[in-house]
Amino acid sequence: MRITAEHVIRFIETIAARVKEQRAYLTELDSAIGDADHGINLDRGFSAVLAKLPTVADKDIGTILKTTGMTLVSTVGGASGPLYGTAFLRASMALADRYEFNEDDLVAALEAALEGIMMRGKAQRGEKTMIDTIAPAIDALKTARSRDVDAHAALRESLAAAEAGMKSTIPMLATKGRASYLGERSIGHQDPGATSAYLIATVLVETVESIQPEAG
Repeated sequence: MRITAEHVIRFIETIAARVKEQRAYLTELDSAIGDADHGINLDRGFSAVLAKLPTVADKDIGTILKTTGMTLVSTVGGASGPLYGTAFLRASMALADRYEFNEDDLVAALEAALEGIMMRGKAQRGEKTMIDTIAPAIDALKTARSRDVDAHAALRESLAAAEAGMKSTIPMLATKGRASYLGERSIGHQDPGATSAYLIATVLVETVESIQPEAG
């Protein structure tokens, strides 16, 4: 499967649309355990990214992702801007100077993104963050790929793991970020970062599933 720069542009455009659509929901989740601005901040950031995309539409994938990451870091308040920005920046390094990539490259880029988030946020699994969505999704994708499952089916398994990971944050005690200030009161609420990560994972799967397999 060939994932091209055009697909990456479409992926980012769709994230922006989905975040705008779910802005109120993400903010509602954040109002329970955060600053009630997660959806607002992400919408602002991805709207700024949308404005920048025409300037990199003919560039390599690394440049597109780097521009996305730098824009998020500079325009999104709170923790989500630096975290998602770092994710895109790390992925851009994994795909530097490329105009297309395959499923194995996708796994490498996602792993680089996760590593960046964990380092920037100084967080691990089980702390009620976006990592609890992203890490299980990558594990499931790698496991499916090791069984020679085709890319579309592997991504569907990955998305199911992402959803389960997102929901697993509900009973967790938050130990990172603003939610950690609430202590026991953070239990029983779905983490907004884990939720936005799931939305992005959904867009990724939709984008890849739209790619027609090569003939032959």
